[in-house]
This record gives sequence, C-alpha cells and structure tokens, in this order.
Amino acid sequence: MEAKAIAKSLRVSPIKTRLVVDLIRGKKVSDALNILNNMNKKSARLTKKVLDSAIANAVNNNGADINTLYVKEARVDAGPVMKRVLFDSRGRIGHKDKRTSHIVIVVASK
Repeated sequence: MEAKAIAKSLRVSPIKTRLVVDLIRGKKVSDALNILNNMNKKSARLTKKVLDSAIANAVNNNGADINTLYVKEARVDAGPVMKRVLFDSRGRIGHKDKRTSHIVIVVASK
C-alpha cells in the first residue's frame, strides 16, 4: 500500500533540496520527521510539509498504520527556471537564474 505527495515549483534550488531528501530516503517515517525537524534549512521545512501530506494520504485514504510506514521513494526534480538579468561591469549583462524544484515523496507500509 503506497501513498504519494507532490509539491511543485517550490522556490528552492534542486541541488540544495537533494542534500536534504537524500537523508530521509528509505528511513522510517518517525526517523525522517526527526531528521527534518532538527535541520535548519528552508528545503527541510518544505520537505517536511510534503512528507506530512504523504503520511496523511496514507492514513486517511488507505487506512495505513503510521507506525509501519517508511519512505519508499523521495526525489527532487528540477522545475521551471526564472531567468533574471543582472547588469555587469563594462556594459555587459549577467544572468541570475532562480531555480525551482518539484519534491515527490512516496510512503509505503512494510
């Protein structure tokens, strides 16, 4: 029995978010929540929201027991990039890409 939650177009870089998501992949849900609660990163707060949503989907829609759930799949995909212009020295134009990410978390019962 699986449950899935997706958050799209979050305003945090996928490279930074993957560092957080790699820590919770394959762990029990209670351990994953403890890890995310003790991290001081924006991507940890956003990942915790997605994990909470996946847990709620499993419990409410599938009737799963929260004590048997684990993080089966956790991935971060790159979302759309907002391209901004920075004026640089000597009359040139630089670029400031503001990256977004999609977080996908799947929980399953053992």
